[in-house]
Amino acid sequence: MAVREKEMGKDVYLPLFETKGAKGRIPYWLYAGSMFMGICLICIFRVSNIPAKGDFGRPAWIGLFMAELLFSFYWLITQSARWNPIRRYTFKERLYQRYEEVLPSIDVFVCTADPHVEPPLMVINTVISLMAYNYPPEKLNIYLSDDSGSDLMFYALLEASRFSVHWLPFCRKLKIEPRSPAAYFATVSEPTNDPAIANEWSSMKVYISKLPACR
Repeated sequence: MAVREKEMGKDVYLPLFETKGAKGRIPYWLYAGSMFMGICLICIFRVSNIPAKGDFGRPAWIGLFMAELLFSFYWLITQSARWNPIRRYTFKERLYQRYEEVLPSIDVFVCTADPHVEPPLMVINTVISLMAYNYPPEKLNIYLSDDSGSDLMFYALLEASRFSVHWLPFCRKLKIEPRSPAAYFATVSEPTNDPAIANEWSSMKVYISKLPACR
């Protein structure tokens, strides 16, 4: 599958995924070759040394040989999946570009029950990261269900609605990941390659630091 784009008046199809061969195939081929040789030698040994009729160990010998043949058959079948393993790498952003007009509407429910066990700050970070999804805003509905009816959670959500006015454009402009404010500033360092972006990044971090703590 591919994404269709316009480039210099021509249609360009970008793939939605890329297939690459997995690493370490040659060592596995050497290992599998040695296993196959070992299986062949065992079968040759079993066939050439079958006890004569009437010997006490003949039934056991034949039983072991049949079990080894069954194992060998199973091992040969499994090589169809192991002989040439591949990895597929997807391009999620291209999927959005292709199906933007036909993406379905989705509803996301965030449930919480106790503001002491589930701190409002953690719940609100989850809600804000969902709001920042790379998905058409008019088709994304997010609901917060608070079984405890906590006033603290209500005011935290009210503050988050004000904060989202600044955070969501920031996410879409810089295409940041992860999109939870707490997770992003805890794992990503300040960008230095573009002074304008660095200034906007610093301004957003200062703005977040001045918000009331929801604990």
